Amino acid sequence: MKKFWIILGSIIGVLVIGTSVYAYNVYSSVKDTAQKMHEPVDQSEEKQPKKSLQENNKDQEANTISILLMGVDERKNDKGRSDALMVMTLNPKKETMQMVSIPRDTRTKIVGHGTVDKINHAYAFGGTKMSMDTVENFLNINLDYYIKMNMEGLVDLVDAVGGITLYNDDSWHDPGYYKKGYFYHEGDLNLNGDQAIGYVRMRYLEGGDFTRNEHQREVIQAVIKKAASFSSFTHYKDILSAISNNVKTNLTFDDMKYIAMNDKKAKNNIKTYEVKGNGKMIDGTYYLSVSDAEVEKVHGMIEEQLSNSE
Repeated sequence: MKKFWIILGSIIGVLVIGTSVYAYNVYSSVKDTAQKMHEPVDQSEEKQPKKSLQENNKDQEANTISILLMGVDERKNDKGRSDALMVMTLNPKKETMQMVSIPRDTRTKIVGHGTVDKINHAYAFGGTKMSMDTVENFLNINLDYYIKMNMEGLVDLVDAVGGITLYNDDSWHDPGYYKKGYFYHEGDLNLNGDQAIGYVRMRYLEGGDFTRNEHQREVIQAVIKKAASFSSFTHYKDILSAISNNVKTNLTFDDMKYIAMNDKKAKNNIKTYEVKGNGKMIDGTYYLSVSDAEVEKVHGMIEEQLSNSE
C-alpha cells in the first residue's frame, strides 16, 4: 500500500509541547502555524457547530472532545484516499486519551454519495466533510474536530523531532521501499523519517492491516513522547514547519492552546483499540465486514470515554 500515515499524532505532539513553547518565546510562531493549518469544514445542516473550548472552559464535560484523525495520500492531480482513520477522544477529567483505529477496507454506507463502499473511499468522493459524516454514521457518534495530515509529511515530521524510538515485536525486512532495503530487528528501534514510514506502511506481515494499524498507533505514541521531550525544544522550528506544510484542522489556535494546557496528562494514559471484522470478497473486491455487535461495542467505548459519569 502507498504511504499512509500515522501521524496526526504530529499535531498532538505540537499541542503537547504548546505550553512549554511559551517559555521559549515562540508563541507567535506557534500561532502562525496554527493559522496556516486552520481549515473549517461545513457541518451537516442538522448539526450545530461546537462552541470553542475556551467558551466551555467552565464545563469540563463539554470539553471532552472527539477528533477524526486522517492520514491521506494526496498527490498532484489526485485527491487520494484516507489510508489511516482513527477516532481520538480526550477526557480532561479522566486524564485519558483513546484512539480507535478503523481499518481502511471497512465496508459501510458512504454518506452523501449514495453507495456502500470501503470507508477510506469517502475522502476520495467528498473530502473531509464526507469522511466525517461517514465515520459519524458508521459508529453513531458525533465528531467535534478533524486533523488531516498528508502522509508525505511523515518523513519531515519524524526527522524534525530528531527521530523516534519504539519497540518492535518481530524481525522483518522491507525490500520494497528503500533502494537497499531496511531490516527491522526485534527489540528497540531508533527510526528516522524514511525508516518510520517503512515501518508503518508494511502490510505483508502476519495480521495484515491489523498489524499495520498497530504500527500506526505505536508511531503516533512515539512521536508524541519525543515531541514532548526536552530534546525536541531546540527543533521547534523544524517541527512547526513540518506540521504547517502537511496538516489541516478545524481546531483554532485557542482550541489547541486549551488542549495543550488541560489535556497534557492524557498523553500518559493512552487507550487503543482496533475495530474488528471479517474479510470477504464481494463482487471481486475485498472488504472488511463489521458486525452490528462490534459497531455497538465501539460506540459504547467512545461514549464512555466522553462521559464523566462514574
